[in-house]
Amino acid sequence: MDSGKLDVKLIALDLDDTLLNDERKITDGTVMALRACAEKGIYIVLCSGRAEDAILPFVRQLEIAGREEGKFIIAINGCSIYDMHKRQQVFCQKVSSDILLAANRIAEEHGLKSEVYTPDTIYYAEETKWTKLDVDLCGLKGKTVENYEDFLQQGFTKMLIPGEPEELQNLQKILKAEFAGRAVIFTSKPYFLEVLPPNCGKGEAVSWLSNELGFGVEKTMGFGDSMNDESLIRMAGYGVAMCNGLSQIKEIADFVTDFDNNHDGVGEFLKKYLL
Repeated sequence: MDSGKLDVKLIALDLDDTLLNDERKITDGTVMALRACAEKGIYIVLCSGRAEDAILPFVRQLEIAGREEGKFIIAINGCSIYDMHKRQQVFCQKVSSDILLAANRIAEEHGLKSEVYTPDTIYYAEETKWTKLDVDLCGLKGKTVENYEDFLQQGFTKMLIPGEPEELQNLQKILKAEFAGRAVIFTSKPYFLEVLPPNCGKGEAVSWLSNELGFGVEKTMGFGDSMNDESLIRMAGYGVAMCNGLSQIKEIADFVTDFDNNHDGVGEFLKKYLL
């Protein structure tokens, strides 16, 4: 298959502030460009911190899920790869229960509450304004768990600790020191602090998937804007930062888009380099 100027077999796309505009929609020009890429035999993989069910509405908008090129999604910042044709997880990494329990206790010592995820539900010990914000943003169900610490014993792909940005910056330093080498700690949004398994990220997931598909990570392109896209931008064969992205992401990218997420940034880049 001819893939235009660059030899790309898979395009991985972050959602918020990358593929989605500020109204959390995919602009028409970008939809058309991604469909055209799929028709050229290029895999289109949405790659988000969201859980699986929260990604599906955007896959449906692209109308490529029925194709071979549209069957995979990467969820929970790379902890899960889901095959929509087989309707099953084909790759999964979890945070160990001892780290979840310790992170939750440290969060509570600082007056903060944690949450954990399954593909369709966010679980927490009690509902707060932050849990409501996350449920609204993700479009998932929210559920209170009575024996939350016991619930954490099974291990989960991700723990999220929401709160005021200043408080989370302090907690992030504490958790990074506490779990160095045993968990990945970062803020996906200023008010969301995430705890993920070690050696886990969007880039690692794209690398695994591209190797499984037989062409390797050097023939992948990754779009992102924020720190949870860092491994994707760094590891993809062609790392593309949004012009509206963080300066740290633009510095490590191979390319920066000419247009932002509100003006077909992804679509215009694809038309320029692939279509």
